[in-house]
Amino acid sequence: MPELSKNFDFHEAESRLYAFWESKGYFKPEVAPEGAESFVIAIPPPNVTGALHNGHAMFVSLEDLMIRQARMQGKAALWIPGTDHAGIATQLQMEKMLREEGIDRREIGREAFLERTWAWKEKYGGQIQNQLRRMGASCDWERERFTLDEGLSGAVTEAFVTLYEQGLIYRGTRLINWSPGLQTAVSDLEVENKEVDIKLYYFNYPVEGGESLPVATTRPETILGDTALAVNPNDPRYQHLIGKTAYVPMLNRSIPVIADEFVDMEFGTGALKITPGHDFNDYELAQRHGLSILNVMNKDATINEQGGPYAGLDRYACREKLWADMQAAGMTLREEDYHTTLPVSQRGGEVIEPLISEQWFVKIQPLADRAIAAMRNGDIRIVPERFEKVYFHWLENIQDWCISRQLWWGHRIPAWYHRETGEMRVLRAGPSDDSGLWEQDPDVLDTWFSSGLWPFSALGWPHQTPDLSRYYPNSVLETGYDILFFWVARMIMMGLWFTGKPPFHTVYLHGLVRDEQGRKMSKTLGNVVDPLDTMDTYSTDALRFTLLTGSTPGNDMNLAMSRVEYSRNFGNKLWQAARFVQSNLGDAELTPQRPDPTTLDLPERWILSHLTELVETVDRLFESYQYAEAGRQILDFVWEQFAPIYLEVSKHTLYSEDEAAKTTVRQVLVYTLDTVLRLLHPYMPFITEEIWQHMPHEGEALCVAAWPSSPALRDEVAETQMSLLVDLVQQVRLVRNEYNVDPGKRLHALANPGRLATCWRTMATSLRGCATLRTFG
Repeated sequence: MPELSKNFDFHEAESRLYAFWESKGYFKPEVAPEGAESFVIAIPPPNVTGALHNGHAMFVSLEDLMIRQARMQGKAALWIPGTDHAGIATQLQMEKMLREEGIDRREIGREAFLERTWAWKEKYGGQIQNQLRRMGASCDWERERFTLDEGLSGAVTEAFVTLYEQGLIYRGTRLINWSPGLQTAVSDLEVENKEVDIKLYYFNYPVEGGESLPVATTRPETILGDTALAVNPNDPRYQHLIGKTAYVPMLNRSIPVIADEFVDMEFGTGALKITPGHDFNDYELAQRHGLSILNVMNKDATINEQGGPYAGLDRYACREKLWADMQAAGMTLREEDYHTTLPVSQRGGEVIEPLISEQWFVKIQPLADRAIAAMRNGDIRIVPERFEKVYFHWLENIQDWCISRQLWWGHRIPAWYHRETGEMRVLRAGPSDDSGLWEQDPDVLDTWFSSGLWPFSALGWPHQTPDLSRYYPNSVLETGYDILFFWVARMIMMGLWFTGKPPFHTVYLHGLVRDEQGRKMSKTLGNVVDPLDTMDTYSTDALRFTLLTGSTPGNDMNLAMSRVEYSRNFGNKLWQAARFVQSNLGDAELTPQRPDPTTLDLPERWILSHLTELVETVDRLFESYQYAEAGRQILDFVWEQFAPIYLEVSKHTLYSEDEAAKTTVRQVLVYTLDTVLRLLHPYMPFITEEIWQHMPHEGEALCVAAWPSSPALRDEVAETQMSLLVDLVQQVRLVRNEYNVDPGKRLHALANPGRLATCWRTMATSLRGCATLRTFG
């Protein structure tokens, strides 16, 4: 058995051990016994061109912990890896590269653009996979999928056409989020609310009969698209104006004054301008009152012909010009500083413009109804449970889903238009005739459409493959709470609709990783912690253990380097404990078997009693997804009981001439350390595997060793007696420290043998070097 080195060289060991595991096929579910229960997780597919960040580090640590434990439990553990084509993110990156070459994508055309994007993906797309490996992710890489690969693209087409044939996909004109910079519709997830300080503009809206209605807005340019004014019917200030005609400033277009209880009488002036073509709340109000909907903006956020004399101006230039004209006409009241939030493009950074546009939509309510029922009847649960209320609220108030994007990179919508007749066909394989008169819809699908199919499309759906039969439904979906609506709910809806089964039985939600002060990490604040740098400095195991023991379901965690350093030190403590055990095994032929309880002395009974409690506690905590507390329990056992107490006490026997007693102690040391390594392996896979390979063991690798069962050696008597001993030792050491006794000087301690007779020899051993024990009474 090779000797453990002085310190764990994680830089060398991590890549070596990962290559060993992968080469042996340990990450494949087939390593489990035939007929074993399956345990499946489909990875939240990171962007194909992305780089590892702390969000990835968190989900990899959690999912790998779940998979490794399931594998050790003998289950057919499958972690499906893959990457997402990330429509907007990837296209933006490619357009940026082209601009650096002085090229606009429209100059080279769609086909050439896609060829270059695929080439770029092939060259750089493997970076994130290698970084996931660096984290220790035990995925079955032979089953890796890409959301734009041939199989998944076929699944997307099948899902789209099926929903269309069922009357659940339609093309229509509605208000959507529009990114003027990206020139595409964007999903809610791709919109961030940014806190800003802007101006609130107050002005008088002319009303027939020489009256006026005071109104406030943060976007004067949208005045050009107003189609009504609204007041609360219970507001005595404005009741006399209800039903009268108002006139749009500078355009003099007539619009009605209407009443709606939606209007808050206490906010602003208590009156609202209604611009249904450029505001979501106004759009809903317009639907209730049958108001006309007017779009005054082009797709590049310039004013269109509906803006009259302001046509052609950028929206912000129009804001300044219109307000100046209104000031000159005596319509303005005042401007105030106003702190609010603005919707901005997550990718492009520009302010999102609500815009009326013709797009493809999913009539989502029938799918949502099934998803609601699955959660209510217990087919699916969310950890933590409080997020179920949020889930229900969103699905019960869901709006039709805009699924089309005006991009080139993505799954192209399978609809074709006849150039001469205008006929439209939605087809699985395109028109059968080769007249050349059919043109495919230029739009692509929202990335979340393909992601919603991920748990079953990654296993071969719509084909009834062996993997789909064996591993669907999945077991757990683990992801961040911030995409509960946008991804998790859509997977549940799609899974139930297309397979008749929920895609997983449990949703585990983790929180955000924040900096040490609880702030969101951002380049602007300069507080971004690069997980790759952290792993280079402290080891992968240290980062994983910190994330896993510092986070609880659904809650954010603050990542401090002092905590990572503490985790690294814990690994060092474990390593040194293992070195002690190894160096004291001698030539004994040992295996990590449960010791014979009839041969045990007090310290052995004590440590095995606590080991029993540890195994049972960790099992209970794992069953309730309390991984952080389980990890802390393992750390406490090693750091407070095994290393500082039992290893010290064991020296008396190990350095004695009593061979029978030495054999017993060695067996307890090997068994206890082996059990700890098995429990800790899902948290710190590299250091535990390396130690295990240098200790007496059975089997090829800790990675596929059995999850430990309880020793069933709980001994409350031993715990009570040993606690007296530990307390006595601590008190003697406290006295020595209090009186600054020289380390080499021995003290005389008095003890009552009536209480301590049963642990006399152990006590004397533990006090060796710090006091001489005498009795009284």
